[in-house]
Amino acid sequence: MSGPGHRLRLTLLMAGACLPILGAVLIAPVLPQMQDHFADVPGVDALVPMALTIPALSLALLAPFAGVLVDRLGRKRLLVVATVVYAILGTAPLWLDSLVAIVASRALVGVTEAAIMTCCTTLLGDYYSGRQRDRYLAMQTMCAAISATAFFVLGGAAGSAGWRMPFWAYAVSLLLAPAMAAFLPRPRPHGLADALSPTTAEPVAARPFPWRPLAGTCALTVFGAVLFYTVQVEMAFLLDDMGVRNTAVIGLASAGSSAAIVIGAVLFTRSGRSPRDWLPTAFALCTLGFAVIWLAPDPVVLTLGAVINCLGGGIMLPSLLTLAMSLLDFEDRGRGTGLWTGSFFLGQFICPLVVLALASAVGTRANALGVLALAGAAATVALGLAARRRRTQAAPEPVRQLAG
Repeated sequence: MSGPGHRLRLTLLMAGACLPILGAVLIAPVLPQMQDHFADVPGVDALVPMALTIPALSLALLAPFAGVLVDRLGRKRLLVVATVVYAILGTAPLWLDSLVAIVASRALVGVTEAAIMTCCTTLLGDYYSGRQRDRYLAMQTMCAAISATAFFVLGGAAGSAGWRMPFWAYAVSLLLAPAMAAFLPRPRPHGLADALSPTTAEPVAARPFPWRPLAGTCALTVFGAVLFYTVQVEMAFLLDDMGVRNTAVIGLASAGSSAAIVIGAVLFTRSGRSPRDWLPTAFALCTLGFAVIWLAPDPVVLTLGAVINCLGGGIMLPSLLTLAMSLLDFEDRGRGTGLWTGSFFLGQFICPLVVLALASAVGTRANALGVLALAGAAATVALGLAARRRRTQAAPEPVRQLAG
């Protein structure tokens, strides 16, 4: 799809896909202020962090159901409605005085994020195909990584005016919703116009939903998301364990790893390799990064390990997403995208829990990353063997010459 509206359509879809990132990182800098404000509320130590993480849990649990609604109600209609509701629920903490009510509103924000993320990714699959689709799905990863850094800075700056101030940023979706309604075309199945003619009486047989291959991709995505988010979630704690207390230094190290995600996504878009061929490389880089962090003697080497890990993550995320999209037709793309999105955000949600459990078992966070390095190495070997087997099966058999 091209033309004068192409850039605007792409911009709107990229902006929509960044909205769930807004919810994940925007309020992180003001959590200590929230905790001080609600210090007298029972359970505040658990409820305040939950305000940050519960949207990801809602998104993980409900994205598959959002995918079903996408296929039944239509991508564009659900996207516009969800974007409006997102603004209402996202700004609710501006006037709510109950911490429990704020956490509940954050859970509902996750519901709208599930719909928005699924719709935007599905529409990218509808509008584009082949290498163009792969490139724009990778661009979605790049935009998410860049926006995460920008939203973190924005949240920190806005938080200086009070812990409620960052929640005003959710109102930006009220600008996106009418633009989406006006400029996003209603998608059509590729080749649908030619599928049936007025004289065709026979119905087209429905293709069964690809449960088995998609289940394998989603399971790999949960594990991949744990590898993808571990460094981003634990970076500050790892540096703190090494005695680094300066928040500017920690922020600089985090920014470097975020930049590596963008570089990885660019490598994916610029190469002609298929997602299946990229996956062993991506997991190998994530594994190497964990190993470097595990054995790092100082913060500089630790940061280098984080950069290597995030470079692999930047390749891995678009590889998994484009692999999932390649399994789906128009009729089941919403459902399949919802399942993949739910799998990815489930990995995001359980990531800190996995690290916490491993750290309690092996003593330190660094040792926990060593365990993840071993698990990543096993996955890398398995993916490499699978890729080699596919290449062997695809190779043409040599022609035997008959003796004359």
